[in-house]
This record gives sequence, structure tokens and C-alpha cells, in this order.
Amino acid sequence: MKRIAIQGIVGSYHDIAAHQFFAQEEVELICCDTFEEVFDTMRSDPTAIGMAAIENTIAGSLLHNYELLREAPVTIVGEHKLRIRHSIMCLPEDSWDDLVEVHSHPVALMQCREFLSRHPQLKVVEADDTAGAAADIAMQQRHGVAAICSASAASIYGMKVLEEGIETNKHNFTRFLVVASPARANLLRDIRQADKASIVFALPHSEGSLSQVLSVLSFYRLNLTKIQSLPIIGREWEYLFYVDVQFNDYTRYSQGIDAIRPLTSDLKILGEYQHGKESI
Repeated sequence: MKRIAIQGIVGSYHDIAAHQFFAQEEVELICCDTFEEVFDTMRSDPTAIGMAAIENTIAGSLLHNYELLREAPVTIVGEHKLRIRHSIMCLPEDSWDDLVEVHSHPVALMQCREFLSRHPQLKVVEADDTAGAAADIAMQQRHGVAAICSASAASIYGMKVLEEGIETNKHNFTRFLVVASPARANLLRDIRQADKASIVFALPHSEGSLSQVLSVLSFYRLNLTKIQSLPIIGREWEYLFYVDVQFNDYTRYSQGIDAIRPLTSDLKILGEYQHGKESI
């Protein structure tokens, strides 16, 4: 059995992603209120696996999660790209005419902005979790209040789906990272199958420092799929660069990493893993 720490509760998108990634295995969820709690769980229990969203094709990157990844004693062992489909639901006795409020996570609300603009009578209320909004409505029997979350949450919490697929952009995917303690990493991945890596490094505050690194990565034919910069707290105008690269030759990838080490500082390999395909 895999024990997976997620941010959110049963029926959340993290729950769906965890069960899809470990589709052939039995999964026990450790539901956490925050991403900090997810990583704290892994610190206290090295056998636990973490699942954390890192970016969305519409909302962009979850910047704080990059910091948590760098600071935690964990390794990325996989990724999962989940198609996000939002639904609006309410208590079974309610109908459209009864609704006065809609609750959900701020990102989900933003992704359904066009739908919500067609229902100006609904007061929009932010919640900590998509599925958590549905669970709260069901538990407190809050008539006149709807939730936006995955349709799968409706059957779990006894809600009625009024409409599915209400997200504005149908090409709405969230990328989740699967992380584990270094001691467990090789039990969860086959490094021979790795074709993607996530690294982080700092650069000197000098002209052309980033372009030099990118040139070296290009020379070793490493495909740069993501670059994210974050300021280094306490060091004005200096940045950490989080970079994802894909490759088809592990030896050449390793040579490329060795080649950029002298050009960088504090370089850390966050994980080497097999790239995830989009789940439809």
C-alpha cells in the first residue's frame, strides 16, 4: 500500500491525481490542510510519499511549492498531468433558483470566470479547497450554496451536479510532482527510464551568466521545458533558477549537468524521473 500525503481531502484534484498515478496499487491518503503540512508529514514519516501541484496551464506556477521542494529532504520521482474539469454542485433538494452563493478555491473560481459572469446573482466566496467546499456545504446542509469542484466529489458528499465542464478553457491541466525521501526514491522509479530532470541553481550577478548556462544545456541537446526564477531572500536582485530539462540520453544529460556546475552555485538536482503524459 502507498501512503500519499496530499493537500486537500477525498474528492480533491490531488486525490484524483494520486489514484491515477498509482492506478495499479492500493492507496491510503494522508489529507493535509496546506502544502507545508504535506512536506512536514514526509519529514516525520520518511515512508510517506507526497503529491504536490507545481503548475497549471492557466493559473501558472505555484511559486511557494518550489521553495518547499528545494528546502525539503525529498526527491522528485515522477509527475502527473491531470486534465482539470470543474463542475458546479449543490444539495440534492436545491435548484438553480435557490442558489445565492458559490464556494471554491480561488484558482478554480478564476478558471470559471466566464461561467460565473453569466450568473451575476451568485456571490463568489473563496475556500481553502475545492472538494472541501462541497464537503462543508453537505455537512452543514447549507441550502442555497453551491460548490465548484470535480464531479467525483458529488457522489462522495451526496451533492447534485448542476452542470459539468464549466471551466473557461478546456485545455486546463495541472502538473503534479510525486516526491519521496531519497532512501525510497529508487523503490518508486527506475532511473534507467528517466528522461526528465528538475534542477535549481543560483548565478553570479554578472552579464550573460544565464545565457552561458542555457548555451551549455543546448550544446548537450537538453530540451529546456520550464524555467522559473525566484528571488533569493536577503540578497537583493539575486535569483534562484528552477529548470526542467528533458533528454533521451542519460549519460549526455549527466555530462551537461557537470558542465554547468562551474558556472553556477548551490546547484541541486531536485529529481530525475520519467516525464508524465497528459491524462484526458
